[in-house]
Amino acid sequence: MYLGLDLGTSGLKALLIDDDQAVLGEAHASLEATRPKSGWSEQDPADWVVGCEAVMDALVAEHDLSGLRAIGLSGHMHGATLLDASDNVLRPCILWNDTRSHVEAAEMDADSAWRKITGNIVFPGFTAPKVSWVKNNEPDVFSQLSKVLLPKDYLRFWLTGETVSEMSDAAGTSWLDVGARKWSKDLLEKTGLPPNAMPRLVEGSEASGTVRAALARRWGFGRVGVAGGGGDNAASAVGVGAVRPGTGFVSLGTSGVLFAPTPNFAPDAATAVHTFCHAIPETWHQMGVILSATDTLEWLVRLTGQSASALTSGLGRLTPPGEAMILPYLGGERTPHNDASVRGTMTGISHMTDAEAATKAVLEGVVFAFRDGFDALAATGTKIDTLLAVGGGSRSDYWLSAIASALNTSIQRPVSGDFGGAFGAARLAMMSDGGDVNIATLPQVEKTFEPDPDLVDAFAEAQVQYRNTYSALKAV
Repeated sequence: MYLGLDLGTSGLKALLIDDDQAVLGEAHASLEATRPKSGWSEQDPADWVVGCEAVMDALVAEHDLSGLRAIGLSGHMHGATLLDASDNVLRPCILWNDTRSHVEAAEMDADSAWRKITGNIVFPGFTAPKVSWVKNNEPDVFSQLSKVLLPKDYLRFWLTGETVSEMSDAAGTSWLDVGARKWSKDLLEKTGLPPNAMPRLVEGSEASGTVRAALARRWGFGRVGVAGGGGDNAASAVGVGAVRPGTGFVSLGTSGVLFAPTPNFAPDAATAVHTFCHAIPETWHQMGVILSATDTLEWLVRLTGQSASALTSGLGRLTPPGEAMILPYLGGERTPHNDASVRGTMTGISHMTDAEAATKAVLEGVVFAFRDGFDALAATGTKIDTLLAVGGGSRSDYWLSAIASALNTSIQRPVSGDFGGAFGAARLAMMSDGGDVNIATLPQVEKTFEPDPDLVDAFAEAQVQYRNTYSALKAV
């Protein structure tokens, strides 16, 4: 049997599978991010450890893990977890959706070396500008800094005692030579860090270490390896079979992602598309990323006091975009704007705008943001022939129907089951153990959402209004 651990922003999931990749069991522990200031987002790494202990103890209570062969790791990317020389955490981890380092990111991005080496814009959410922000604003912390780990790699460190990362997650730091799949000494020096501050690199399907003996005894298994794993989106791609060109996915999670594998390193930083290493060797991928997808719906949940299901239950069949329009930029935006300072806005409201209309506007705003990312991917020459839907928001027929019509592309939702980061991490664990895993196999489709020919033009017209609204917002 094999185990996948997926460290998400709102929770840590464990998924146990057998040698035939059938799910044997799962467990979940909730996590919360704190927002001390506008644009800030942090978590205490100690909470990840508590969550990992909780899910492992829950699995042990229901399953005999003596046959466990390997563990794979997935997790939210870009987080700056800073350790001192004694391996103590120096401050809360600055998360992927934290945009405080926009000044540092702009300064780095103005130096052409960063895009040339990494193939990407230096976004405020990436790791390097966050460390630079700490250097500028918390010099006492920076002076003690000895190691920088990404969130899932801190879990690995706790599990194995090894400081290791893998290519897909490392590609989102702004320190990786993405084409060569190695750390860039030049970029580390520009941040004031020595090369030994960064962990050893492996491929996602390679072993990175073994679980510490004390933990193995506690959970009832022997010598168990830990695979490199992947950043959350790359691991999800492995889980859903998106490892070959032409096969991509749309992820409706806290953030929103359009993901497309590529056979080589082909960056186009000016589009604000992310070009990263995949979690498997000799493969890369591109992503259009929006920062607030289901997070925007959760904002409306908090505002109205109604649950997400209650808000969306009355929408019924897909209808043309409404008068009310929301730009879902709660904490800035990445693709295609690279705009950390922009904030969301609602236009077109009237006396008739009720909770249902506001819900519709939220869903459509995320849809329009996806279309922006879709066009940015197309501008790089990347094509997607098969688009699968993953993430919690993919349970909404209305949302997927709207995305299909806005993108004028069919979308397939897999049958009930888990094809996300935890499943992908478990698959990578199998590969690290020498298992024969056909990760290019696509899941069985539950439902296909085709573009509505009567609404494609209506969504295209509303897309123009959406983009004009952003331009007007920035002109204020």
